[in-house]
Amino acid sequence: MKMKQIKHLVMAFAAVCLTAGLSSCEKEKEVIKEVPVEKIVEKEVEKIVEKTDTVTIIDESNWAKYQSIVTADVLSQKKHDKAILLVAFGSTWDQAYDAFDTTIDAYKAAFGDYDVFLSYSSAICINRAAAGENTEPRYYYAPPFWLNAFAAEGVQYDEIVVQSLQVIPGEEYTRVINYIKDFANNANGDLDDDYLAGVTLKLGVPLLQDAEEDVALVAKELNALYSDKAAECVVAFMGHGNPDSYDTYKANVRYTQLEEALQTYSKNYFVGTVDMMGNFKTNVWARMTAAGITSGKVYCHPLMSIDGDHGHNDMAGDDDENWDGEKFTPNEEGEVEDTSWKMYFQHLGYECNDDTMLPFGLLELPTVRQVWMNHTQDAIDGDPLDYYHSKNPEE
Repeated sequence: MKMKQIKHLVMAFAAVCLTAGLSSCEKEKEVIKEVPVEKIVEKEVEKIVEKTDTVTIIDESNWAKYQSIVTADVLSQKKHDKAILLVAFGSTWDQAYDAFDTTIDAYKAAFGDYDVFLSYSSAICINRAAAGENTEPRYYYAPPFWLNAFAAEGVQYDEIVVQSLQVIPGEEYTRVINYIKDFANNANGDLDDDYLAGVTLKLGVPLLQDAEEDVALVAKELNALYSDKAAECVVAFMGHGNPDSYDTYKANVRYTQLEEALQTYSKNYFVGTVDMMGNFKTNVWARMTAAGITSGKVYCHPLMSIDGDHGHNDMAGDDDENWDGEKFTPNEEGEVEDTSWKMYFQHLGYECNDDTMLPFGLLELPTVRQVWMNHTQDAIDGDPLDYYHSKNPEE
């Protein structure tokens, strides 16, 4: 039996495994060495060897095994000549999985001529999701596996739209662009150059790509949802942010711009982050007190695509290790790291507790999710991908 036939057998069995309800997952070799889906495929190949007694199995790299599984998945689902790949950073929580599944369904309903897939860009999230960190294991692959599968023999989509599910056009969004560039340039030299020369590639930008239109629209939609709370209480949104000492990607500024846009509706709106220098929860509190807000109820809401680890722990967790009973001790950057937003504001005398946590990722808010979907439609209606300006939106 030829190796090409072996490959097809592996892919076929992978498709069977995937249709049984398992999603894909890239495993970084230094983190997790075994993947249940992979082991199932290996066992089925061993059975084929036993039955035929004519096949010599050559040990493949994990990359090749995972690529076979993803390609089989795409082959089994291909219904159209165009595909949308949603790229999220990733998560390991059931609520996040539900948000991603709902988003995929929404995209399939809105873009009926496209096959829709979802990928994680974070190796940590891929590995921890496969390990079942917070719930039953889920399996995902990184964007290169999907892009390569889209170019595989028997697939070869005419048009590929990659939609970033990032909130700001920062570091993670830049990684998405680089994935597409490597694919278009056939970085590994194993794709069909003639196909790559003819395929149309398009990119849907992050939620807050545009400093004016996107920021204003998202502020409008958030206010429509929470204006009743903001009329009487603080509504504080917690974004992620890039951990930069300055605004490398011209992205951290979006949080400041969003707060300014929200405060045109109510001075009780605030936007802080986990990682943006100068915009931690301590800085949010400083802005609150400067505005004369020293008591009352504080609602907290994730400003991330999903309510995952940061939302459950950094925002709504019970950790307050930095509180000594009287005061907090900030680190050299001015942040109180080992204390959640909930406990921080609670210790400072505000009414902030489980009841004031608003546990919704932005993808769970249909009107906000629609902004991402608008970007996808804009990409489809626009010109093929301009790599330079997609990475430098304000130039």
